[in-house]
Amino acid sequence: MATLTVTSEDQIQRLNRILHKVEQLQELGTKTLTTPANAKSWSIIEVVKHLNIAYDIYRPKIDAYLNQASDTQEDPAGFRVRAWQKIIINMQRPKGDVRKWKMKTLKRFEPLLDIQALDDNMIKEIFATFFEAHLHLKTGILESRAKNVRQQTITSAIGPAVKFYLPEAFEFLLCHLERHMVQIKEILDKD
Repeated sequence: MATLTVTSEDQIQRLNRILHKVEQLQELGTKTLTTPANAKSWSIIEVVKHLNIAYDIYRPKIDAYLNQASDTQEDPAGFRVRAWQKIIINMQRPKGDVRKWKMKTLKRFEPLLDIQALDDNMIKEIFATFFEAHLHLKTGILESRAKNVRQQTITSAIGPAVKFYLPEAFEFLLCHLERHMVQIKEILDKD
């Protein structure tokens, strides 16, 4: 089995591309943002809301990890992801423009928006929350470069069966974002 090595530089670059794509989504009209590709799928704004919900679970864990981790003088070289975590990460990672594994979203991660009641201000707030949260993620990635990231683990949002070191959690979150960027592309391509 091939190894997976992650670097903060690559993670920042990928996150920047995602942030740029989401900035462009803000320019779309309300109808485009709130219309799902079909009756069983989410709209673009529901996907963005889902990403906000998912990150909210990791945010306090990332903060606690960074506050407790000791500083390091080591050069932040690549981080080798452990085997089980690699499997979980790769389940999220899209392959090009294809989501490899179709997954049912757990209830606690569902966006639960009343699409008909959404107005421009509510949509702007969802986007603002997304940017604030994911700039926090960017800051976390940058801060982790000066920390010992092998001292403790973060329990994943799916439960204690999956525990990540911080670079693994960042990679999981980025793959989750990339997966949903593919979903958003699929929604836009249906228009």
